[in-house]
Order: sequence, then structure tokens, then C-alpha cells
Amino acid sequence: MENSEYLEMFIEESKEHIQSLNNQILVLENEPENMATIGEIFRSAHTLKGMSATMGFKDLANLTHKMENVLDAVRNDQLKINSDIIDVIFQAVDQLEGMVLDIADGGNGFSDVGDLVKALQAIEDKEEPIKSNKQSATATSQNLNSTNSNAIHFGQLDQFELAVLDQSDENGFNNLEVKVKLNQNCLLKAARVYMVFEVLEQIGEVIKADPSVQELEEENFELEFHVLLVTKDTPEEVKQKILKVSEIEEVTASVFEQKIEQKDLDSQAENNNEQADNNQQTKQGENKSKTTKAVGGKTIRVNIDRLDGLMNLFEELVIDRGRLEQISGNLKNAELQETVERMSRISGDLQNIILNMRMVPVEQVFNRFPRMVRQLSKDLNKKINLEIVGAETELDRTVIDEIGDPLVHLIRNALDHGVETPEIRKTNGKDEVGRLLLKAYHSGNHVFIEISDDGAGINREKVISKAISNRVISEEEATQLTDKKVNQLIMSSGFSTADKISDISGRGVGLDVVKNTIESLGGTITIESKEGKGSLFSIQLPLTLSIISVLLVEVEKEKYAVPLSSIIETAIINKSEILNAHNKKVIDFRGKVVPLIDLKQVFEVPSDQQNDEFYSIVIIRKGDKMAGLVVDSFIGQQEIVLKSLGDYLGNVFAISGATILGDGQVALIVDTNTLIN
Repeated sequence: MENSEYLEMFIEESKEHIQSLNNQILVLENEPENMATIGEIFRSAHTLKGMSATMGFKDLANLTHKMENVLDAVRNDQLKINSDIIDVIFQAVDQLEGMVLDIADGGNGFSDVGDLVKALQAIEDKEEPIKSNKQSATATSQNLNSTNSNAIHFGQLDQFELAVLDQSDENGFNNLEVKVKLNQNCLLKAARVYMVFEVLEQIGEVIKADPSVQELEEENFELEFHVLLVTKDTPEEVKQKILKVSEIEEVTASVFEQKIEQKDLDSQAENNNEQADNNQQTKQGENKSKTTKAVGGKTIRVNIDRLDGLMNLFEELVIDRGRLEQISGNLKNAELQETVERMSRISGDLQNIILNMRMVPVEQVFNRFPRMVRQLSKDLNKKINLEIVGAETELDRTVIDEIGDPLVHLIRNALDHGVETPEIRKTNGKDEVGRLLLKAYHSGNHVFIEISDDGAGINREKVISKAISNRVISEEEATQLTDKKVNQLIMSSGFSTADKISDISGRGVGLDVVKNTIESLGGTITIESKEGKGSLFSIQLPLTLSIISVLLVEVEKEKYAVPLSSIIETAIINKSEILNAHNKKVIDFRGKVVPLIDLKQVFEVPSDQQNDEFYSIVIIRKGDKMAGLVVDSFIGQQEIVLKSLGDYLGNVFAISGATILGDGQVALIVDTNTLIN
């Protein structure tokens, strides 16, 4: 493909536009008169169509073109949006996403879009122009426009575009007319146009083009084209930035000014329109200004493989840093120690920068849920209001990649089993619209993600009955369980309280899968619920999985690393303080009975069986459960690089990985979650 050098950029930007379409279409369904949202949707579809045509993906371009026609009819008040139209547009967006993913996987983006094109064409054919004073005013202003020498390149500016220009002018932006002439020997004119538009969209917003964007994409022009641009940049700055694109012969940029008579007539026509139209256009202008101000942030796209490579190199540096610190400590040379300390501080800062580069907002995962909740609400005949808080909270990319599926399952579970139908909610004195809250926030070195609903909550008796029938617990144990422990039972293997299997969340795959996934990430999940009031699922996750802080301990001559995130404290106890309960050794730790786990026995470490008078204990926790790890000695706290044991040793009990210490020794990392039942 001739445009292969732009493929990666095309894929990434297409994904962003598709996500924008998903988000904005949901807003449009609730606010069908919101011109700002309609404008955002139209621009995303228009840009996606242009990129697809330029790259040669005809199916993608054709489908987007049909979708764009429908959106244009909505934008020009020729079509009223409704739920059925939204459904068809969403189907088109889903198809577009599938085609982009196919291209990303090395395919050609081919797809049979015939049925969807027909469905969109049917919507377009049924459009009925809505006559109004607004259209009359537009027509009048357009006639004046055709005689305006400044606007002659852009044909007819509609009311939407005029409102944007007026509002941008009031907010201190520049409305510029930009003329671009390509080199006589330019081979791929459409590709150069695409690159020019990339530059323009980074510094502002393109309002109109002459020839039209479609004609530019199809190379239906000679060598020149004009654009109307809203930007904060000066004409000279715009000119210089465009000239950086190769095969551009000439660029001129000047201020675009509307004639006073046209503005006056437009204002007079506006006064005849409904007040709602005026308010909507003002809102659109404000949105445009805000959008333009946000453009131009200093960002750069970096392939994730490069970040992974950088992280791997830094992990090696961390190992060598530990070795240097150890050598420096042994030699006790003042200059060497000072240099090593400085290097440690600098590498620590570098570590923070690299880790932050790998951090991405959970918004990338949360973005998929509004669409999902909308569809599930329709399937279940329920009314749900989804609220998302803290989408900007950041997590390491490796955690982000794994957390999506557990969250999908929890949300499905909340909608299917938690939130009641509108009829039942009204009977119980609740608002017929259920509330689902998805919240993320930082706390220390962890991120918390909470899924809460105001539904029926967890029925204690139903859970206990099911747990007994599944032999998860005995009837005797059931009488001693607290509400919190009963809630945790729903995450037992194969557990489900559903009366019948549904397509939503009852296919025999229970919340135990969610629990196992989260624990494999070094996290925990807890449940709080009040019958008739709702439930809260709280997930605690580490910020990163690559470099972690641990406590190094020694068992005989072997070294082990215990993650600090699971440690409450360390203690040295006398042998006389150890008690026996149910054939297990336990200690009284701050009023709680804590079982002891001897790592010598767990890992079958050869021992001379010496009975020491004092025991070194590491108190660890998993949720509200605790245990004490018996070790020989504490070495100290250290940051280590987590390395996988590979497939051959991947299933070793209670070991999650290994690390190389400064002196070259290998220390195994203890998986504390598997040691606490």
C-alpha cells in the first residue's frame, strides 16, 4: 500500500473518532436538539470518511459517507433524531470499529456493509425538510454570501457556520482564509491534503473547504484548495506550519471578514427565530471555542512496544543500581558512596517518569460501558442511569489491559441481578430509574474501582441456602457467618443465585472468575450490600506490576520477597506466645487470632530443625483475613523488578515470580494471596 507509512496513525486516530462517536451519540439520544453534540458527531464521521478514502479503504469510506449524510440531515433540521435512528447509527459505528480492528490485524477492512448502507439510505430518503424562519434567514444570508468577495471560495455559509465564526471572533480567535497550492509534480494529492488537514486540526478547527472535502479526497481538483480556519495562531504561523508539509508550493493566509451588511441581516433574521435556536447556537459557539482552546496540547504518539523496551532496559538498570549500592556499602569509600547516592536519586526520578509514561487513564476502559449499559437496559427492560466518576484516574497499562473483562462482568451482574425492573422499583417506593455508579480513585500506592447500584441488594437467606446446597458451607457454619462473609460467598466457584440462566450474566460463569483475575493482578475485591438498598463492589489494585516494593526475608539460606502492599507489620515473638487452635499454630495479634504459616514447610526448605526461642513474623493480610509468615530473619525493604518464571515454573504454589538482587542472587516473590484461605 502506497500509504503504509500513515497506517499506524490512521488506525489510532480512527479508534479515537469511533470512541468519540460512541460517546457523543449517547449524548444526542438524550439531547436530540443539542447542536454542539451534532456538530461533534458530524466532524468525527466526516474526518473518518476522509481518512478512509485517502488510505484506500472503500468500504469504510462508503459506510461513513452514508452515516455522514444522515447526520448532515439532522444538523440541517431536515431529520428528527429518535431511538430507532440511534440504533442504526450505533450498528454502523460497531461495523466501522470491526473494520478498523481488521485493518489493525493486517486485513483490508473489507466488510459487507450493504444492509447497513440500505438502512441508512432509507432513513435519509424519509427525511422531510422542516420549514422555518431560520431556513429563510439562512437562504437570505447565503445569497449575500455569494456576492461577498471574501466568502466566494466557500460558496454558502449556513447558519451553523456563521454562528461559529461570530462566536470565535468574540472569544478572541482568528477566522482565517487559507489558500494552499500543491507542487506541480505532486503524485498523491489526496495524501498531501490529508497531511495539511492534520496540521490544521492540530492548531484549530476547519469550518469549510473549497473544493469540498469529498472532492479533495477524490482528487477532484487541480493544485489549489481553500479552507476557512478558526485558530489562535496568526496567519504567518499557520503559513509556516503548513509549509513544513512536503510538496507544498505556496501558502497564503489572511483574516476572513464578513461584510457588515451580512452580519446585520443575519442578526435580524436571528431575532425572528425561536429563542431556543439562539441559545443552541450560542452553546455551539462556546463549545467550539473550548474545543479549539484544547487543541494543540504538546503530545506525541509512541508505540507501546517502545515503552515496553524502555521499561525492560530500566529494569536491568534497577538491578545494577542495587548491586552498586551493595558494593558501595561494602567498600565504604566516601566519593563512591556520594556518587552512587546521586545516581540512585536520578534513577529514582527516571523511574517515576518511565512509570508515569506507562500510566493511562481508566477512561480507556470506562468508555465502553455507556454503550453496553444502554443496550443491556433495553434487553432487560430496565431504566438505568450510569454515572462515571474519576475516569481520569491512571493505572499501569498492564493492569488496564486485564481489568476490562472483570468490570464488564460486575456491571452485567449489577444490571441483571441488582437493579430491579421499573414496576418493582415503583412498588418499593423507589425511582423507576435505577442508578449505577462507576467510580475510580487513588489511595496511596493503590487504585480503587467501585461499582455500586441502588438495587435489591444481596438476599442473605437466598445466598446461604444456595451455598449449603452447593456444599460450599455446612448448615452449622452458616449460623456463624457475618453479613460480610455471606456477601463474599457469591464469589465462590460456580456460585449463582439466578433463578434462570440468562444471556446477560447467568451462564455458569460466576464471580469467582472476577475474583481470580483481580487477585492475579495483586488486587482484592470486597462486597458491601444492604438488602433493598443496593450493593457496592470495591476493587483494590496496585498502581503498577513491573517494579514493586518488597520486604526481603531469609529462610535458611534462601531469600524471599514479600510485597509491601500485603504486609501489615513485622514482629518478633517469643516461642511461649504461640498457641494451638484446631491443630494449627496461632498467635494473639492485637486481640485477633492470627494463624502462623511456616515458609520452611510451605516451600520445603531443608532445615536442621533447630528450635529457636524467638520467631520472626511477617503479618500479612488479604481483605479482612490475616496470617503470620514465619521466617528466619528480615533483610530489609527494597524495590525489585518482577520477572515471570515462564511456562515451565509458572504454576509453582505461592510463588508469583522472581527477581535478581544486587549481588546476583535470585529471590522468589511470595504470592501472599494464595497462602490465606
